[in-house]
Amino acid sequence: MSKYPYQISSFEDYQRQYKKSVENPEEFWAEIATNFQWKQPWNNVLKWDFRSAKTEWFSGAKLNITENCLDRHVLTQPDTPAIIWEPNNPEDHHRVLTYRELHFKVMQFANALKNHGVKKGDRVCIYMGMIPELAIAVLACARIGAIHSVIFGGFSAQSIADRIQDAQASAVITCDGAFRGNKSIPLKEVIDDALMSCPSVKTVIVCTHTRTPVSMIKGRDFWWEDEIKKVETQGNPYCEAESMDAEDELFILYTSGSTGKPKGVVHSTAGYMVWANYTFVNVFQYQPGQVHFCTADIGWITGHSYIIYGPLSAGATSLMFEGIPTYPDAGRFWDIIEKYKLEILYTAPTAIRSLMGFGDEPLKNRDFSNLKVLGTVGEPINEEAWNWYNEKIGHNNCPIVDTWWQTETGGVLISNLAGVTPAKPTFATYPLPGVQPVLVDENGNEILGNGVSGNLCIKFPWPGIIRTTYGDHERCRTTYFSAYDNLYFTGDGCLRDEDGMYRITGRVDDVLNVSGHRIGTAEVENAINMHAGVVESAVVGYPHDIKGQGIYAYVIYTGTHGDVNLTRQDILATVSRVIGPIAKPDKIQFVSGLPKTRSGKIMRRILRKIAEGEIGNLGDTSTLLDPMIVDEIKEGRL
Repeated sequence: MSKYPYQISSFEDYQRQYKKSVENPEEFWAEIATNFQWKQPWNNVLKWDFRSAKTEWFSGAKLNITENCLDRHVLTQPDTPAIIWEPNNPEDHHRVLTYRELHFKVMQFANALKNHGVKKGDRVCIYMGMIPELAIAVLACARIGAIHSVIFGGFSAQSIADRIQDAQASAVITCDGAFRGNKSIPLKEVIDDALMSCPSVKTVIVCTHTRTPVSMIKGRDFWWEDEIKKVETQGNPYCEAESMDAEDELFILYTSGSTGKPKGVVHSTAGYMVWANYTFVNVFQYQPGQVHFCTADIGWITGHSYIIYGPLSAGATSLMFEGIPTYPDAGRFWDIIEKYKLEILYTAPTAIRSLMGFGDEPLKNRDFSNLKVLGTVGEPINEEAWNWYNEKIGHNNCPIVDTWWQTETGGVLISNLAGVTPAKPTFATYPLPGVQPVLVDENGNEILGNGVSGNLCIKFPWPGIIRTTYGDHERCRTTYFSAYDNLYFTGDGCLRDEDGMYRITGRVDDVLNVSGHRIGTAEVENAINMHAGVVESAVVGYPHDIKGQGIYAYVIYTGTHGDVNLTRQDILATVSRVIGPIAKPDKIQFVSGLPKTRSGKIMRRILRKIAEGEIGNLGDTSTLLDPMIVDEIKEGRL
């Protein structure tokens, strides 16, 4: 008998549960929700209206997510490791925090935040390296009802400022610096640059990690360690968990949109908690005592759901890794698997393809016998990478869960369940209970039957669905719920095979998927256009052997070229400064014009095909203002 009464045990059980979740969703989710700790029960399981982009789960209920992630496990398994931290440098000491220790540290830091006047509903920006204090900060915010907004440690000062201004954050939590491979990232310095234009921020708490010298501003900046000492002198460290409404905002996570302005995806407390937990337990078929290693950064939704909230709410042991898979060499992941006798490895196709490139040498004489489940996330995995992962890492003995989901969905929507439902290379396979996918054509007509493809939509809410975009609900409605009537539009194309299995075929909107990170083309274009001498640019994606999708930029440049390569480097530096290194184009082609219709619209379809090398199949170009420009672009293709 599983510790989790809602854990699906066979394909027949999946079919039964799925049928029940569709026929009677309220009863289905009410039953699952009884496995959590509530301060007050709900009045309604579900209220929803996709036309106005409004969804409520468990409305009327009161709870605190940290009581479900910490307090209840402290009572039953206080000495079970909650977080194991593996440092960037393998020679440094790793750390283990039991549920009792993590609970204590979260309450300590929650009290430190309260000492600075941070309260329920305040927004707190977190910009830290992958150290345990990042997880502690996230949970401390949730403990007191502050809304956390974690920003990935690779973003530029300008990108951080945009996010802080949008959320009107009152506090920032950061580190002096972070280690990533052989690099040290000066996080506090970047924050200082960002805060020049963020008057809403009154408090900055800085955790010591890299011992990089930093500037500390009197009255605004405080050392984490000093704030903890103040709490210790105050006596009892207990911090009451704030009573939260089910639909109170838990966190904001900024994601690239098809406009230049990042949008703050908002997840609320109860539905997100139930969904992160349910998907974690079922997709990975987690068993008590297993060590789960999700290699994502907590700055992305994958880290929120499958390093912190999913595993901890299930009483699991979650491994958190500071470094990168190729430092100090390409065997680092394999060292970690052996060192901690890992049962579950959840990583990105980009990492798999990168490690494939190092051949078999780093895999020699490895003991992977403890591994039970492999997983992939962030983008569709290609068949070659799937087979390598299956044979070389799983030894044809570990199911691979190919999970499809988004920042906006809170957790996995379509995936096989490890060893329980069928897997098929490159296919996400079947929807989880509660998820009702439909394929539609360009006009929104549903495409029925199997062996078909179309645009992927969802016709019924699941508990982890996006609630709003922070401060701009209309943007949420128009982005996700207006393309097709009464449907959530994922922005992805999809194929449904003869067996009813789903395969994601990639983005159909103006968002690129680079190494599993979603980057809006408009955002990159805006950054390129900020470079002096650039008149206009157009950005498209193209197939990339390692990243999945690369960024191809067409740039009209009037500055004196001089050295073309130097100009390219200048543009890359501009993009890095404005967004961050993750958004740097892989190719920059200088052009004298762009293919535009007579109304001025850039025909990205044509640019995409040229970038992909499909030069002989450009379709009708007769409607272009200047069809000759296409020949010039084709000839100059990189």
